[in-house]
Amino acid sequence: MRDIVVFSGSSNRGLAERICDNLGLLPGEIELKKFANGETSVRLCDSVREKDVFIIQSGSGKVNDNLMELLLTVSACKMASAKRITVICPLFFYSRQPESPASKKGIPFISKKDKHEFLHSTSSVPCCASDSSKLHNGVSVKSVLDHNATTCEDISEQHRHHPYKTWVAQSGTLIADLLVGAGADHIVTMDLHDPQFQGFFDIPVDNLFSKPLVQHYIVNYVQNYKDCVIVSPDAGGAKRAAAIADSLSMQFALIHKERHQRSTEKPVTAIGLGSCALAPTASTDNLIITSANDGQSVASTIDDSSNTSCAGENVVATTMLVGDVQNKTCIIVDDLIDTGATAMRAARLLKEQGCSYVYVIVTHGIFSDAALEKVRACDAIDQFVTTNTVEQRSHIKQYGTADGKGLEVLDVSRIFSEAIRRINNGESISLIYDQGW
Repeated sequence: MRDIVVFSGSSNRGLAERICDNLGLLPGEIELKKFANGETSVRLCDSVREKDVFIIQSGSGKVNDNLMELLLTVSACKMASAKRITVICPLFFYSRQPESPASKKGIPFISKKDKHEFLHSTSSVPCCASDSSKLHNGVSVKSVLDHNATTCEDISEQHRHHPYKTWVAQSGTLIADLLVGAGADHIVTMDLHDPQFQGFFDIPVDNLFSKPLVQHYIVNYVQNYKDCVIVSPDAGGAKRAAAIADSLSMQFALIHKERHQRSTEKPVTAIGLGSCALAPTASTDNLIITSANDGQSVASTIDDSSNTSCAGENVVATTMLVGDVQNKTCIIVDDLIDTGATAMRAARLLKEQGCSYVYVIVTHGIFSDAALEKVRACDAIDQFVTTNTVEQRSHIKQYGTADGKGLEVLDVSRIFSEAIRRINNGESISLIYDQGW
């Protein structure tokens, strides 16, 4: 290792220490503190002149404070004449927020609680014109509005049925501009929630995968893994889960959530849908779809519609399971867990369909608010596995052991250590994508 300095932020010191141990280095000395008014202070205690600097900071915990701390550290290294500055960010900041969140109707989704509605004028004629206002042809403005049936009330009513947000913050572009402006030359992260974030940077971005680590755990710690089923809890993670299933020659299942407008018509006995049949239950809101194919099932359950209703619409959420999980061990694979709602909903659905044992494996275990207690109390989840991209020592103590199960943590430090070594030596890191380290 030539002229290398590794600094650690305050978000995940445990991971930074493991990375330095694997590299045979001592962490760079840095002083991080806060003033009484909350301002962050960063002071480098080691020389970084003409050195290859790596800064390890994860976007967890107090995200905004950690981001500001990272920006100040990058700027300090830039001002201290560092040769190259590489940001190691296992969980990337603000990566959960898409640039343009939109509903299936093509307009950004608004929750029922959001009371803000924005109106765009569709007519160049003022709606508040008085009856005495005249046009050049002698016809009043009110007459024109009455003729076209586009009064202020009509416009307001039209937008009330189709609410949308006019301004959506482009958080990904902003974070990229901040890091590049501070002086970062290279970004290394893992399992981006939204892969489009790589395109926001004008500098190299390496998105490492936890796939080799997850495969190693399944092969060595899951009994009879060939007979297990890899499950994606949503359509967005289907590609990630399917890649693991293909690599290990395992079966694959998908849980898909759709939103449909509630029908006000009376239910019929059955509706033929090709090889499937749509059969209503006692309640018109609960529908079960079963496939006619032997060995494969497509089941759906309805979640609480109060959490998925749009303003001005009556919407019901349908969760569908595609695949055969009867009397099998299922392994739910996802990139992160924040509130735990997706993982718990998927685990309950699998148990309802006859699954015998459920593993949940996620890369980033954030566990916001009371998510850890909810996951621990969920009877449908038999074993939970995550990685240390986010500091997990407090979570392990809090999770404890319930009925012989605890929170298992996979170590990603060797993957990042090898990435740092290869970047410092000018070697390709493509080998890490498939084989890990």
